[in-house]
This record gives sequence, C-alpha cells and structure tokens, in this order.
Amino acid sequence: MIATDRFVYVHLHKSGGTFVNECLMRFLPGARRVGYHLPRSRIPESLRALPVLGFVRNPWSYYVSWFSFQSRMPQPNALFRCASENRALDFSGTIRNLLDLGSGNTKLDQVLAMLPKDYGNQGLNLPAFALDPIRDSGKGFYSYLYDYMYGGGESPASVGKVETLRTDLRQFLAGLEIPLSPALTEFIDHAHPRNTSSHRSWRDYYDDELAALVAMRDQDVVKLHGYRFED
Repeated sequence: MIATDRFVYVHLHKSGGTFVNECLMRFLPGARRVGYHLPRSRIPESLRALPVLGFVRNPWSYYVSWFSFQSRMPQPNALFRCASENRALDFSGTIRNLLDLGSGNTKLDQVLAMLPKDYGNQGLNLPAFALDPIRDSGKGFYSYLYDYMYGGGESPASVGKVETLRTDLRQFLAGLEIPLSPALTEFIDHAHPRNTSSHRSWRDYYDDELAALVAMRDQDVVKLHGYRFED
C-alpha cells in the first residue's frame, strides 16, 4: 500500500496497481510504501482516518490476466501451482479450482499448507490465515480477495475501475483537492500501462459454463461495479 498525507492506496492484485503505485510515488510529495500488498485492515492506526483508494477490474478479465502472468513465470506462486496441479491443467481447469476454493473444493487445504504463516515482502503476500476464511463462503477467489483487501473500514473505500483507471484516478485526486501538476497529469493521461500480461482477448478463454461460474462465484463484485461478460 501507499500512504500519503491525504489518503491511503490499497493495491489489489492484478488490478492496475503497478501503474498507480508508480504514479503516486513519483508525483505526490511524501508518498511512502507501507508493507507489501497489505489489506486495509493492516493500515497503521495513525492513518486509519484517511480515505482509502483502490481499483477493481472485470472478474472474467482478472482470471485471464492472473493465469497468463503466473503461467509464464519460471516459479509461479503456490496458489497457481496448486490450482493448476503444477501446470498440468489448462486455463479452464485451473480457474475452476480457483473459483471453487470457497465452495468445498479439497484444494483449499492444499493451498493453505503451501502458503506462508505470516506477511512478507513479495508475491501475493497472502498468509494462510488470511485465505482460510474463504472456506464455505461460496465466493470466487477474486471476490474474496476484494473483500479482504478493501473491507474492515468505518467507511467504504473509494474503488475505481481498471477499465476507466485514468479518469477515476484523476477524479479521486481532484475530489481531495490534490493539485494535479503538469507532470502528474501527463503521466496519468499518457503513460503506458505497467506490468501487463500478454494474452488473447479474455473472452476467448471462456466457454459458457465457465463464464457462468464466474458470474455466480463473483456475483458481489459483478453487481457492485456493474460488470458483464459482454463488456
């Protein structure tokens, strides 16, 4: 997460965070890193009264980005190794396992056994105790991660959409009356996306059954942010 004097940015994985991190650290005086991929519940006490900024993306797109990114890594993270059965499964099989972690999937205990016991400074940074509450929740992994990263505050986080990230980031900063310098404006409007995954159109990865499973498991995020598979 990134702390400033006016707000705290919480970085939800594979949801525009590298771009936002760089933007804030380069152009906002006093911006500083606080831990690594930490959830809102880990914001230091002295900063908890500040507004919280976050971003979300279309869940169908998220799973394709996550799979594509992890599958190209020489050493993918424990979650991918378990869900994909050490790369033996294709996109469909891997994502079905990920979607079913909160619905009685036997993979959950395997994943928990592979995750670290506490927070660190690399990768997903999701300790076993932080993922365990997904059990029997019925939630898809991305919806669970969304609640875990942004939940727990006295007021809702301000969550923009990756699909409109540049506009939403500008509006958030303007709403707090944070001056938009020419350099900051130039970066927001024209800097290339950061840390993107290489893949075909995300719609090409889904059959009707898997698309419907995402719609069901991740219905909270889908409904809250108005996403559709057709978008």
